[in-house]
Amino acid sequence: METLPLDLLALLFAVGLAGGFVDSIAGGGGLLSVPALMATGLNPVQVLATNKAQAVFGSFTATLNYARKGHVRLADMKLAIAFTFIGSAVGTILVQVLDADLMTQIIPFLLIGAAAYFLFGPRIGDIDRHHLIETTPFYLIFGLSLGFYDGFFGPGTGSFWALAFVALLGFNMLKATAHTKVVNFTSNFASLLFFAFAGHVVWSYALVMAVGQLIGARLGSSLAMTHGTKLIRPLLVVVSLAMTTKVMWDDPDNVIHRLLIDLF
Repeated sequence: METLPLDLLALLFAVGLAGGFVDSIAGGGGLLSVPALMATGLNPVQVLATNKAQAVFGSFTATLNYARKGHVRLADMKLAIAFTFIGSAVGTILVQVLDADLMTQIIPFLLIGAAAYFLFGPRIGDIDRHHLIETTPFYLIFGLSLGFYDGFFGPGTGSFWALAFVALLGFNMLKATAHTKVVNFTSNFASLLFFAFAGHVVWSYALVMAVGQLIGARLGSSLAMTHGTKLIRPLLVVVSLAMTTKVMWDDPDNVIHRLLIDLF
């Protein structure tokens, strides 16, 4: 492992800590970790691979914390884990050979929709409600699709999972967040396996960030269990809108980006 400068070590640790904290509550830790890794000069595939490597530690820590406190039963998530693993593996393989430009055109609209759903539904996610779909087709559809999306592109995966759990399975916000961490860990782990096999992970960076992830995820998940919907819902809205802004800013050809430029 290469010797890293002290200032870079501190930066990577801090980013991992902040990313793990935010990700364990509302997702969106990649908003911090991806730009930080890009700034180190890694190529895009190395950035994606190294980001998955460090994120695995945070999503595992949050999953374990939620499971120990009884907010998710891992035995009930077997189908979710299986379908998400498959979807993520396929997405990870394809992102190494295909272009993700189409994703950058569509995702801002989906993220805005997710933010609006959580923002304007005052009672949404406070308590469990009746489910609109059975768990088997739910995990088949969303495990494969969101697993693929997380392996192929990634931004907003946590928000999309939380939205699906609340809107279709009727979960309260804390329960949705806990279940989201299980599938997040699954897609991160599957993606990491294929990136690592192809030799794209920069382990010296990933392991430093992983230490921060472990601490941040433990703190964030504990805070979410203490404050519940009052903390999770506004953070989901903020993260969704922040990710929308970042995706549009990074892609000048995006429809919304061009519209705003024309207006102002």
